[in-house]
Amino acid sequence: EIQTVNIRGLASGSGGEEPIPDGERLPVVPRDLGACELYPQTLKHNCNGRFISVCGDGEFIIYTSQALRNKAFGQALDFAWSGSGTGDYAIRESTSSIKFYKNFKETRSFQPATASAEGLFGGHMVGVKGGDEAVLFYDWDSGEFIRKIDVNPKDIFWSDAGNMVLMACADSAYVLSYNAQVAAQAIAMGNIDPENGVDGTFDLLYEISDTITSGKWVGDCFLYVNNVGRLNYSVGGQIQTLVHLDTSAGGTTVHSILGYLAKEDRVYLVDKSLNVVAYKVMLAVLQYQTAVMRGDFDSANELLPAIPESEYTKVARFLESQGFKEEALAVTTDTDHKFDLAIELGQIDVAHALLLEIPEEEKEATDTMAKWKKLSDSALKATNLELCEAASIASNDLSGLLLLYSATGNLEGMEKVAKIATESKKTNVAFVANLLTGNVEACAELLIATKRLPEAAFFVRTYLPSRIDEIVALWKDDLVAISESAAKALATPSENPDLFPDLDIALQVEDMFLKQREASKGQGIAASEYLTAKEDLNLNLIQLIKEKQGGGAPTETKEAEPSEEEAAAEAEAARLAAEEEARKKAEEEAAAKKQAEDAAAAE
Repeated sequence: EIQTVNIRGLASGSGGEEPIPDGERLPVVPRDLGACELYPQTLKHNCNGRFISVCGDGEFIIYTSQALRNKAFGQALDFAWSGSGTGDYAIRESTSSIKFYKNFKETRSFQPATASAEGLFGGHMVGVKGGDEAVLFYDWDSGEFIRKIDVNPKDIFWSDAGNMVLMACADSAYVLSYNAQVAAQAIAMGNIDPENGVDGTFDLLYEISDTITSGKWVGDCFLYVNNVGRLNYSVGGQIQTLVHLDTSAGGTTVHSILGYLAKEDRVYLVDKSLNVVAYKVMLAVLQYQTAVMRGDFDSANELLPAIPESEYTKVARFLESQGFKEEALAVTTDTDHKFDLAIELGQIDVAHALLLEIPEEEKEATDTMAKWKKLSDSALKATNLELCEAASIASNDLSGLLLLYSATGNLEGMEKVAKIATESKKTNVAFVANLLTGNVEACAELLIATKRLPEAAFFVRTYLPSRIDEIVALWKDDLVAISESAAKALATPSENPDLFPDLDIALQVEDMFLKQREASKGQGIAASEYLTAKEDLNLNLIQLIKEKQGGGAPTETKEAEPSEEEAAAEAEAARLAAEEEARKKAEEEAAAKKQAEDAAAAE
């Protein structure tokens, strides 16, 4: 039984009805055409849809598509329609015979230039599949051999214009261009090589690394379904996935492409249960992308107004994938995409303007903070320090501000960072910022607050010796819970003054440091004074005070007496050296004596 269905207008909601959402089953109403006289293994429409052919059991029948009236029949293993002639077709009568028909009448029969013809493909040229894993193309009108392509296709798809052909093989597909003018000129002049055909008729454009099960050309764009149930399209070799279709339990596709209706901007598919579905694919988008792939931006710009704004972001992502990021930035309407493109292109002012437009309720969002951080990094790269600072403040990037303020010598900014970091419990940043601004008291308090009491004790030993007793006492109280003996072993200036030499001078140095810091508060030392100020970093302040007070002159120190072990080692080394010297002397005397004896014997 053969049925027909008219799906035109069903998905787009003609007649005032709401359009059916993509992927939903269409309410098709099949109409019985009648019964076929053989079991069809293939059923194909001709180029204008007026006739259908069925082929199976070694026979073929051509019917009218509307009433299933018999038009022609015969013996055939395969059947192929012409891509342009209404009644033009070819049949594979046997593995060694191909017949051409024009307007349903036989015009020629020939044996293809292959050991065995295993298949037949139609379209703008007749394709004969050879047993040697190659396909041979013949001209419809003249029957001349045009070209042999060494691939083993399962199916061949010609574009409507006939200038491109896709050969779908088991694991990949090849897209070739076809030059009909070169072929026609060679046929007219008789310049056809019987083995290779006509050079320059086919050229490989690109390869698609996918297993194509069904497909349809739309201009220079190829829509197809692959073996794992994805509806894709290819423009110039760039693959875009439109939708993931339902698959069988084994993960293989159950859909085939029926066709594409340009007026409805929809591609229609049917599954193995004969359910028909449709998906919206804008023709204007496909044409725009095709123009971009050709590098024809004038045509692309003319097509852009015909594309709905809802599709602009999809178009922009395509432009970005082709490396046209500036064009993508101008087209996209998605603010996130526009921001990312602006950052990539170094247009930080555009990115900044986009962030300023973010609604108040979204300003504290994690995504917004991440964008400010990106802008801060980009501004720093572009040496726009003012914008870098503003972005770092907006994103609460204290580490970035610490780097920026330390590099630019911004004392006021560093003090703000220290305060904010302390309040935010960013102790590492707070400690460094306080240390750089000379706020050693705050550093000590941070170490105490974070229970880093050993570090706090050593820190104040260097910077705040007046607090040694206080912090060591805290350390002891903390340590006694672990080891009482270890806690008792800790020394303090008040209990063990002999272990803290020059502590009184260290206290004077601390007082000098604090007074100097107070005198230069809010000013710091200018960067221009670095060459002279850097020498102060190496000053031994305790030694200077001792010298000033007259008790710190350096004194000569005696050379340390060697220990008993060192003396014994030196004595042993001297003994071994003396023995070695005596051995060498004895060997030299023995050699001289033997030489004298040999000389006497010779006389």
